[in-house]
Amino acid sequence: MRHIDWQLERFASEPAAPAMIWRDREYSFGDLHDRVLTWEKTLGVQDVVAGDSVGVIGDYSPEAIACLLALLKLKAILVPVARDSADQHEEFFRIAELDHLITIDREDGFDLSQPGLKADHPLLARLREMDTAGLILFSSGSTGKPKGIVHDLEALLAKFRSPRHRFRTINFLLFDHIGGVNTMFYTLSNLGCTIVPRDRSVAGVCDAIARHSVELLPTSPSFLNLLLLEAGADKFDLSSLQVVTYGTEVMSDRTLGAAVKVLPDVRFQQTYGLSEVGILRSKSQSNTSLMVKIGGEDYETKVVDDRLFIRSKTSMLGYLNAPDPFDADGWLDTGDSVVVEGEYYRILGRESDIINVGGQKVYPAEVEKVLADLPGVIEAVVSGEEHLLLGQVVVATLQMAEEVPAGEMRKAVNEHCRGRLQSYMIPQKVRVVLDSPMNYRFKKVRQ
Repeated sequence: MRHIDWQLERFASEPAAPAMIWRDREYSFGDLHDRVLTWEKTLGVQDVVAGDSVGVIGDYSPEAIACLLALLKLKAILVPVARDSADQHEEFFRIAELDHLITIDREDGFDLSQPGLKADHPLLARLREMDTAGLILFSSGSTGKPKGIVHDLEALLAKFRSPRHRFRTINFLLFDHIGGVNTMFYTLSNLGCTIVPRDRSVAGVCDAIARHSVELLPTSPSFLNLLLLEAGADKFDLSSLQVVTYGTEVMSDRTLGAAVKVLPDVRFQQTYGLSEVGILRSKSQSNTSLMVKIGGEDYETKVVDDRLFIRSKTSMLGYLNAPDPFDADGWLDTGDSVVVEGEYYRILGRESDIINVGGQKVYPAEVEKVLADLPGVIEAVVSGEEHLLLGQVVVATLQMAEEVPAGEMRKAVNEHCRGRLQSYMIPQKVRVVLDSPMNYRFKKVRQ
């Protein structure tokens, strides 16, 4: 039985149960099932067939989710695209060789067009030969051109056949993010309820939690830091929250410790995943620990020279526009540096983010942890800058509540870090900004 068949059977088993809340209106699994059938007819009229590459621009909404499910049932190749990445859409569409484009607007209306970009890439041809639904996601492109990541979608979703906890969940991570896709299908497969906030601001998310008794919030460390700074837990009733999962970037001890104090009845769980292999099952050592056990029945992990490697049964088929990153035995070098303690790992960050100062390694997260304790600092982002003699030096970008002269701030940083950090780790340049140094995915921008 294909994924969508057993999933629709689950929908039919509890048709009156709430599937999602969008703009404060509840939609049942019966409603969602009916919309999937309507989308099947619409796609047929538009000559969308199995194996077609179909882009869907939107966010989590009744039409967008039903559209994705109908495309999955049709065995099309899904290309979900977030509205916020509009400046990259044209490049995404070219890489994905789109046959059709479905644009779902903010009012849940939709438009269909045919870009006609099919060029029959070998990986897409392989999906068609396999007679399976596909999924194309894109790397962030923060260090170069975005890479098109191709998955056998039915294989990726097979893990959801085993029933697990049912939660009322906010789909915080974006429509085209592996974590967002994972959350959506986990929630639907377990007959949970997806709650869509009016926006992803602290007020928007906290209001949705309070109004609709949200139990699970998957988010990023940067968003949690904003929630603490804006006192979201004081302004809204967040007592329904049971679990907060965090990933996508390195969490700081300071942010986690503060979040646990503000939300003492919530279980905090670190997650780990990559677009290339999916989201691994994870278990934090404790609420306040940054040590995490990752893996599960479909995954193997190992550490070589302090770098994490993963082998997965649900790994991507490959990149559309880059060389295959897997070795001959199927292992992927994640690029993440880790510390190992028994079965647990502490994720230190991407090797590409590590700063090399005269041969000494500097992990940005370690410096950011110290800078975060400076009075007036809202967010600290550390990166490297080329230096003629040392190779690189440490540069700190500090988001401040009020404007502070850079020279004055550099002196304060130097005094604060002395004794807390090795001399080569202390920032040699300090930039002061008032705007958030995060992107629309609520991740720190280091490049």
